[in-house]
Amino acid sequence: MTQTPDSQTQLTELANGFRIVTEHMPGLKSAAVGIWVLAGGRHERLEQNGIAHFLEHMAFKGTEKRSTLGIAEAIEDVGGYINAYTSREVTAYYARVLEADVGLAVDVLADILRNPVFAPEEIEVERGVILQEIGQALDTPDDVVFDWLQERAFADQPMGRTILGPAERVRGFARNDFFDFVGEHYTPETMILSAAGAVDHDALVALAEKLFGDMARRDRADAAQARFTCGEARVIKPLEQVHFAMALPGPGYRDPAVYTAQVYATALGGGMSSRLFQEVREKRGLCYSIFAQSGAYAETGMMTIYAGTSGDQIAELCEITLREMQRAGNDMSTQEVARARAQMKAGLLMGLESPSSRAERLARLVGVWNRVPSLDETIARIDAVTTGDVKVYGAELCQSGDVATALYGPADAAPDLAAIRERLAA
Repeated sequence: MTQTPDSQTQLTELANGFRIVTEHMPGLKSAAVGIWVLAGGRHERLEQNGIAHFLEHMAFKGTEKRSTLGIAEAIEDVGGYINAYTSREVTAYYARVLEADVGLAVDVLADILRNPVFAPEEIEVERGVILQEIGQALDTPDDVVFDWLQERAFADQPMGRTILGPAERVRGFARNDFFDFVGEHYTPETMILSAAGAVDHDALVALAEKLFGDMARRDRADAAQARFTCGEARVIKPLEQVHFAMALPGPGYRDPAVYTAQVYATALGGGMSSRLFQEVREKRGLCYSIFAQSGAYAETGMMTIYAGTSGDQIAELCEITLREMQRAGNDMSTQEVARARAQMKAGLLMGLESPSSRAERLARLVGVWNRVPSLDETIARIDAVTTGDVKVYGAELCQSGDVATALYGPADAAPDLAAIRERLAA
């Protein structure tokens, strides 16, 4: 057993590589518990694109001992809830229950992960659900523009493919495709049981040993290394607004520069006091929504800027956005950096007031570091980011000229990718 720096946090690894991480939260009568599988969209081959998300749906569609309704009733009969999500690097299955029902929740999660039947009739039902989900995303401009942006930022790579997958592939998946993906990626080394709240670590370790301890270790190929590419997606359509998204490369989450990137993005467009919000919305009224955010993956990352504006104002919005990015690398103030650091720390600490957020954080950190850095360690890394660090980062980001864009709507007047890259690097 490995005891992490936070006294309420414990981490244990079974002989087969399956990990259990918990954080006891005194005073709570409920808990969040889940299985985080380190397998997502980026682990799919081209012909599998969309299978990880489809599999997440199918996990709730019946096991060898529980029907689809039986899975839901097992949790909801005790007042809890169960859900799942798929990202590019992780698929998570989780539940929220009262203290007395933690064991039941783990049993249900183990059942849906280890004993799915993938009944053909259920596959067809869920196929229709996912095709509707794809259609809904395509009808939501501020959703689909980010899929297009991801495709251009990581062109012709697993990291750039949509998580939902294209409709034509979803229509073609068969029962064996699900078994194949599970067999390849759902190994004990890729699975983390994470729980927070009213939990007993030793009891969960014993239960995990019973439910997952017999799984055999299996090697799997590493995900393909992601490489940022420059590209533009522009779809002209007579909408009310142009939806504009821009991406620039960023550090991966194991790179110490990830904290500098997050401070830069927060100061640039992370709140109402940020440069972009003040210059674009408050002073000029060019948009309702504009923001910048920095995200990270295992070996790379991406800073994203998004705004929606009218077709006749998109050129001005782009010019101001690029100008503010350049300025941030030159005259970022100590006050702005301090404010951004405070926003990041407050967001981190406020987000950990629920056991669900804590369980997710535990799983994410164990997946990255195989340990749980203390909150003090994380806050110290944020506080260590200086104004000089942010200026250097911002200047180098602009000078690199690496940019991807996606536009949807009446975007004829928007500058093209070449013009944006030239303007940024000027």
